[in-house]
Amino acid sequence: MAYDKFNILTSTAIPLPIENVDTDQIIPARFLKATERKGFGDNLFRDWRYNGDDTPKKEFALNNPKYSGKILVGGKNFGSGSSREHAAWAVYDYGFRCVISSFFADIFRGNCLNVGVLPVQVSPEFLENIFNAIEANPDTEIEVDLPKQTITLKATGQSETFDINSYKKENMLNGYDDIDYLTKMKSEIQEFAAERPF
Repeated sequence: MAYDKFNILTSTAIPLPIENVDTDQIIPARFLKATERKGFGDNLFRDWRYNGDDTPKKEFALNNPKYSGKILVGGKNFGSGSSREHAAWAVYDYGFRCVISSFFADIFRGNCLNVGVLPVQVSPEFLENIFNAIEANPDTEIEVDLPKQTITLKATGQSETFDINSYKKENMLNGYDDIDYLTKMKSEIQEFAAERPF
């Protein structure tokens, strides 16, 4: 499998209430030399997480010990800018399995779905509720139910539905990337080809 299967995720979350987070902020260009998906998590938000002398910036959410979890909650227009897939690799490699925002850049959304990170788009109002809940209690749990396509604040029961392409949903549920999906259909493809004249 390309990545872990995604079914229902219940987790605390790390808040990043910043709008227009672009892919160069998610993974700076100087870290794009590798071609494998491993190791990018170390440099996720590198310039926001660390000072020039590599000491952690204590005020940044990922360095704050009161926040943890497999869910990243971002501001509007998350993942804008260049199309680098390394940004999604960095999010996944750090340990996030879901990113929540009120709007995603299309290419970043697609790159996330290709590597096992579920981008969940919610209304601006619900996003604000999530930020407020985490600020009031960093141990707030969020349930992301992919089969039902719902996201729920566990403490209050507030919930919304979210959209996802049916093909990508099936792949996420099975832990497939596009190559895995085609490999799974190998016999059907061979049968189809055998029925067609050259």
